[in-house]
Amino acid sequence: MRFFKFVTSASLVGLSAASPLGHEHAAHKRDVVYVTNVRTSTVYGAAPQSIGGASTTIALDASNTVAQEAATATTSLSAASDVSRAAAAPSEAVTTTASSSGSSAAESSSSSSSAAASSTGSFDGGAKGITYSPYSSSGACKSSSEVASDLASLTDFSIIRLYGVDCDQVSSVLQAKTSDQKLFLGIYYVDQIESGVETIKAAIESYGSWDDVYAVSIGNELVNSGDATVSQVGSYIDSGRSALTSAGYSGPVVSVDTFIAVINNPGLCDYSDFMAVNAHAYFDYNTAAADAGTWVMEQIERVWGACSGNKNVLITESGWPSQGDTYGKAVPSKSNQEAAISSIKSNCGDDVILFTAFNDLWKADGSLGVEKYWGIFSE
Repeated sequence: MRFFKFVTSASLVGLSAASPLGHEHAAHKRDVVYVTNVRTSTVYGAAPQSIGGASTTIALDASNTVAQEAATATTSLSAASDVSRAAAAPSEAVTTTASSSGSSAAESSSSSSSAAASSTGSFDGGAKGITYSPYSSSGACKSSSEVASDLASLTDFSIIRLYGVDCDQVSSVLQAKTSDQKLFLGIYYVDQIESGVETIKAAIESYGSWDDVYAVSIGNELVNSGDATVSQVGSYIDSGRSALTSAGYSGPVVSVDTFIAVINNPGLCDYSDFMAVNAHAYFDYNTAAADAGTWVMEQIERVWGACSGNKNVLITESGWPSQGDTYGKAVPSKSNQEAAISSIKSNCGDDVILFTAFNDLWKADGSLGVEKYWGIFSE
């Protein structure tokens, strides 16, 4: 397997997380990267933006800057397929223990992590998995029968990613999933880690086993949103890993963040057992739907390089909206959503958990009017 690394552009230092785009449900939000200290905030990938009044300008086309530099450093997307493969079964290559200082996890093949690394050979969804949120249009919890009806549409995916433990969702999904499917679980509230683990443990004891769990995330986009520092994320992961170990779990533990948060904060590489990152081509001003898969592969390369090739990379959210505002070359529509998903699947599908199963009509529209409309199985 050939691996490579490349140097990221110094211009990326100006990119970090600040204000989210308006993800309203307390149990699930996909914060989008903004530039800090900008009088008029703009999502990453936009045209150059004036900062601090009028004197300074930076190019926000971060996704293409490093990709171009990588090309001049003799890297290529053909090599990316090798990097991509490392993410296909991250739990096969890591243990779930790390030192308190956040050192990289050593390679292992514990029985639980091996079981978590489910092969996608018997699935034809074209991607590693898909995200799911158990909320009705009003934001109310769906019933267990409604969850079962939803899950019946998702049997082609080997992994179902959840964001929290509210709405009794772990129990409902455990009962509704197929025997071969795994759950990528999440504890959203980092001030409730131990109670979240207890909720998961109770569901596992009643309706499954730890072999049903692919990985567990402690927090979602904490650095990207400005809700936590890198060291705080490390402490949350340590707390979660300790509680999960006591509960009988020995699989991978991570904290999901955005690709640009990891690139700008490579210290995040020290804590998670593999790099779980969200990356949406729509928010890159210069990427059209048909090129979404190539763009996502570039982000896999960049995150892998930011971690010095020491951590496998799994994209834990990537999709395309079916409605909303045009953003440069990014045009929301159902046909473009289909084109983007097809591109993502063909370029790096086994390294991607698609976002999302159904429209999230309980969300606010967001500044670009797209937040509700990422559902792949919605009309």
